Amino acid sequence: MRIQQLSELLDYIAKCRLDMGKLYKRLHANADSSRVKLMLEYFQQHEKHIHDTLESYIEDAPAKILDTWYQDIVFEDFLKRCNDTVLPASMDEERVLELHLDLENRLIGLLEKAEELTSSNDAKSALQDVIRVAQTQQKRLVHSVLRMDDI
Repeated sequence: MRIQQLSELLDYIAKCRLDMGKLYKRLHANADSSRVKLMLEYFQQHEKHIHDTLESYIEDAPAKILDTWYQDIVFEDFLKRCNDTVLPASMDEERVLELHLDLENRLIGLLEKAEELTSSNDAKSALQDVIRVAQTQQKRLVHSVLRMDDI
Protein backbone atom coordinates (compact mmCIF):
# COMPACT_ATOMS: atom_id res chain seq x y z
CA MET A 1 0.00 0.00 0.00
CA ARG A 2 1.37 3.41 -0.99
CA ILE A 3 0.23 6.42 0.95
CA GLN A 4 0.85 9.95 -0.24
CA GLN A 5 -1.37 12.16 1.94
CA LEU A 6 -2.19 12.22 5.63
CA SER A 7 -5.90 11.90 4.79
CA GLU A 8 -5.13 8.65 2.90
CA LEU A 9 -3.12 7.38 5.85
CA LEU A 10 -5.90 8.00 8.36
CA ASP A 11 -8.53 6.53 6.01
CA TYR A 12 -6.36 3.46 5.54
CA ILE A 13 -5.87 2.99 9.28
CA ALA A 14 -9.63 3.35 9.86
CA LYS A 15 -10.22 0.68 7.21
CA CYS A 16 -7.59 -1.55 8.83
CA ARG A 17 -9.55 -1.30 12.08
CA LEU A 18 -12.61 -2.67 10.29
CA ASP A 19 -10.44 -5.45 8.83
CA MET A 20 -9.32 -6.33 12.36
CA GLY A 21 -12.95 -6.42 13.46
CA LYS A 22 -13.78 -8.84 10.62
CA LEU A 23 -10.83 -11.02 11.64
CA TYR A 24 -12.08 -11.13 15.23
CA LYS A 25 -15.57 -12.01 14.03
CA ARG A 26 -14.16 -14.90 11.95
CA LEU A 27 -12.04 -16.13 14.86
CA HIS A 28 -15.08 -15.86 17.14
CA ALA A 29 -17.02 -18.25 14.90
CA ASN A 30 -14.23 -20.84 15.24
CA ALA A 31 -13.31 -20.43 18.92
CA ASP A 32 -14.09 -23.19 21.39
CA SER A 33 -13.70 -21.21 24.62
CA SER A 34 -16.53 -19.00 25.82
CA ARG A 35 -13.96 -16.68 27.44
CA VAL A 36 -12.12 -16.30 24.13
CA LYS A 37 -15.44 -15.63 22.39
CA LEU A 38 -16.21 -12.92 24.92
CA MET A 39 -12.78 -11.39 24.38
CA LEU A 40 -13.17 -11.46 20.60
CA GLU A 41 -16.58 -9.78 20.87
CA TYR A 42 -14.98 -7.07 23.00
CA PHE A 43 -12.21 -6.62 20.41
CA GLN A 44 -14.81 -6.31 17.63
CA GLN A 45 -16.57 -3.53 19.53
CA HIS A 46 -13.24 -1.89 20.29
CA GLU A 47 -12.22 -1.85 16.61
CA LYS A 48 -15.59 -0.43 15.55
CA HIS A 49 -15.23 2.31 18.17
CA ILE A 50 -11.68 3.16 17.00
CA HIS A 51 -12.85 3.20 13.37
CA ASP A 52 -15.73 5.55 14.18
CA THR A 53 -13.46 7.80 16.25
CA LEU A 54 -10.93 8.04 13.41
CA GLU A 55 -13.67 8.80 10.88
CA SER A 56 -14.97 11.56 13.14
CA TYR A 57 -11.44 12.93 13.53
CA ILE A 58 -10.98 12.96 9.75
CA GLU A 59 -14.25 14.85 9.30
CA ASP A 60 -13.27 17.49 11.86
CA ALA A 61 -9.55 17.88 11.10
CA PRO A 62 -8.45 20.97 9.18
CA ALA A 63 -7.82 20.38 5.47
CA LYS A 64 -4.41 22.00 5.93
CA ILE A 65 -3.35 19.05 8.08
CA LEU A 66 -5.12 16.31 6.09
CA ASP A 67 -3.59 17.56 2.83
CA THR A 68 -0.03 17.01 4.09
CA TRP A 69 1.93 15.17 1.39
CA TYR A 70 4.47 12.38 1.78
CA GLN A 71 7.05 10.87 -0.52
CA ASP A 72 5.20 7.55 -0.75
CA ILE A 73 4.90 5.82 2.60
CA VAL A 74 4.81 2.09 1.85
CA PHE A 75 2.99 -0.30 4.17
CA GLU A 76 2.14 -3.98 4.08
CA ASP A 77 -1.13 -5.34 2.73
CA PHE A 78 -2.91 -5.31 6.09
CA LEU A 79 -6.13 -6.83 4.73
CA LYS A 80 -4.13 -9.79 3.42
CA ARG A 81 -2.48 -10.18 6.83
CA CYS A 82 -5.90 -10.23 8.51
CA ASN A 83 -7.37 -12.61 5.92
CA ASP A 84 -4.39 -14.98 6.17
CA THR A 85 -4.41 -15.08 9.97
CA VAL A 86 -5.66 -18.36 11.33
CA LEU A 87 -5.77 -19.53 14.92
CA PRO A 88 -6.83 -23.00 16.07
CA ALA A 89 -10.25 -23.45 17.65
CA SER A 90 -8.41 -24.14 20.90
CA MET A 91 -6.93 -20.60 20.94
CA ASP A 92 -6.53 -19.10 24.40
CA GLU A 93 -6.87 -15.55 25.68
CA GLU A 94 -3.13 -14.98 25.73
CA ARG A 95 -2.73 -15.92 22.06
CA VAL A 96 -5.64 -13.68 21.02
CA LEU A 97 -4.19 -10.75 22.98
CA GLU A 98 -0.76 -11.33 21.40
CA LEU A 99 -2.35 -11.28 17.95
CA HIS A 100 -4.26 -8.10 18.72
CA LEU A 101 -1.20 -6.30 20.09
CA ASP A 102 0.87 -7.36 17.07
CA LEU A 103 -1.71 -5.97 14.64
CA GLU A 104 -2.30 -2.81 16.61
CA ASN A 105 1.43 -2.16 17.05
CA ARG A 106 1.86 -2.43 13.27
CA LEU A 107 -0.72 0.34 12.80
CA ILE A 108 0.79 2.49 15.53
CA GLY A 109 4.19 1.93 13.90
CA LEU A 110 2.78 3.21 10.61
CA LEU A 111 1.57 6.35 12.36
CA GLU A 112 4.97 6.79 14.00
CA LYS A 113 6.71 6.38 10.65
CA ALA A 114 4.46 9.05 9.13
CA GLU A 115 5.09 11.35 12.09
CA GLU A 116 8.86 11.01 11.60
CA LEU A 117 8.51 11.89 7.91
CA THR A 118 6.24 14.88 8.52
CA SER A 119 7.81 18.30 8.11
CA SER A 120 4.68 20.35 8.90
CA ASN A 121 4.56 21.17 12.62
CA ASP A 122 0.75 21.14 12.63
CA ALA A 123 0.53 17.73 10.98
CA LYS A 124 3.33 16.39 13.20
CA SER A 125 1.48 17.56 16.29
CA ALA A 126 -1.79 16.04 15.04
CA LEU A 127 -0.08 12.70 14.40
CA GLN A 128 1.53 12.78 17.82
CA ASP A 129 -1.94 13.27 19.32
CA VAL A 130 -3.38 10.36 17.30
CA ILE A 131 -0.45 8.14 18.36
CA ARG A 132 -0.83 9.11 22.01
CA VAL A 133 -4.57 8.34 21.92
CA ALA A 134 -3.95 4.99 20.19
CA GLN A 135 -1.35 4.01 22.79
CA THR A 136 -3.62 5.08 25.66
CA GLN A 137 -6.53 3.08 24.23
CA GLN A 138 -4.24 0.10 23.78
CA LYS A 139 -3.21 0.26 27.45
CA ARG A 140 -6.84 0.51 28.54
CA LEU A 141 -7.76 -2.46 26.39
CA VAL A 142 -4.97 -4.56 27.90
CA HIS A 143 -6.07 -3.57 31.42
CA SER A 144 -9.67 -4.49 30.56
CA VAL A 145 -8.57 -7.88 29.23
CA LEU A 146 -6.47 -8.51 32.33
CA ARG A 147 -9.50 -7.66 34.49
CA MET A 148 -11.42 -10.34 32.58
CA ASP A 149 -9.09 -12.87 34.22
CA ASP A 150 -10.59 -11.87 37.55
CA ILE A 151 -14.07 -12.93 36.43
